[in-house]
Amino acid sequence: MTSFLPHRRSGVTAPAGFRAAGIHAGIKASGKKDLALVANDGPLDVAAGVFTTNKVKAAPVLWSQQVLTQHRVRAVVLNSGCANACTGPEGFQDTHATAEKVAEVLGCGAGEIAVCSTGLIGERIPMDALLPGVDTVATALASTDEAGIDAATAVMTTDSVPKYAELSHQGFTVGGFAKGAGMCAPNMATMLSVITTDAVIDAELADAALRAAVGTTFNRLTVDSSTSTNDTVLLLASGASGVTPTADEFTAALTGVCLDLVRQLQVDAEGVTKLVSITVSGATDDTDAERVARAVADDPLVKTAFFGSDPNWGRIAMAVGKADAAVDPDRLDITLNGVKVCAGGVRGEDRSLADLSGKEITVLVGLGLGGGTATLLSTDLSHAYVEENSAYSS
Repeated sequence: MTSFLPHRRSGVTAPAGFRAAGIHAGIKASGKKDLALVANDGPLDVAAGVFTTNKVKAAPVLWSQQVLTQHRVRAVVLNSGCANACTGPEGFQDTHATAEKVAEVLGCGAGEIAVCSTGLIGERIPMDALLPGVDTVATALASTDEAGIDAATAVMTTDSVPKYAELSHQGFTVGGFAKGAGMCAPNMATMLSVITTDAVIDAELADAALRAAVGTTFNRLTVDSSTSTNDTVLLLASGASGVTPTADEFTAALTGVCLDLVRQLQVDAEGVTKLVSITVSGATDDTDAERVARAVADDPLVKTAFFGSDPNWGRIAMAVGKADAAVDPDRLDITLNGVKVCAGGVRGEDRSLADLSGKEITVLVGLGLGGGTATLLSTDLSHAYVEENSAYSS
């Protein structure tokens, strides 16, 4: 499949047919932007979505899952500062009321409005701030670069920077934003992400392309092995370019944007000091390869060793062995930043030759059992991560 290189200029407003805005509505006491709106002006309103696999699902996830069964979305409203998760029937009513308000302002039906929330779990959204905020954010809708960045900014929680990207190819464009810095081990998506395109596609392609892209990008990032209650990735297609790409072309472009967003999430992870790439090869199949890579990426002893720039391959071997996958210890190879520190399950080159003092760490695990491969992106476990997640509720 063709690879594409995204740009970072505006995100969701790069494709034709979309307007966006981000404002401070009063949900966050800090005064920072906390309400975003992305509107699809058509002519198409095709949509697809992928949601958290966590059994504890936030009210906006339950609402948006229902909306997406019709594969039609005219707008997405997103708030930060409150997850609206574990809030019972009242929380779902708040989500419904939010969708109705957006529909009223935009002149469409509530069933065409997706809702996303992120922030503290267990608290209800201050509707006296959110509902008037919908009027304000709708008035601010624009197709400018600044509007796209404002929307990306309004969904931030512990993120330090907004994350957005876009890519144009053969007359159509894909753009998007994402938020996420912690509670990030998606298993389907990650935190909140809205992706737009002006390509002419149908619901079947939108769904298939999104799932394929998410599977090799968002699903391959793990910061702390915690899957959020609110994870949502939405794809909206306006068809405004008039261009109908092939399935392969569109999937490749979508995947390129998703991968760029995921790399931005990795760089901005809470307390990150190391950017870790873990590639497993020689597994019996790709599923086993991913299981092994995830076992290594999520292990706290491995992550703390990376924080200390310690080429402790024994911890990696331990993590490989505990994975729910076929592993032959006598065939295990481990390479750290180009140095094969474990060969055939025993000591290889001197571990001191593996220099992990830089920011990037590349881990190659060879299982010697078959043709399965997988790559995961991860981070280290630092003092700053612990301090950030223990000092306050997020």
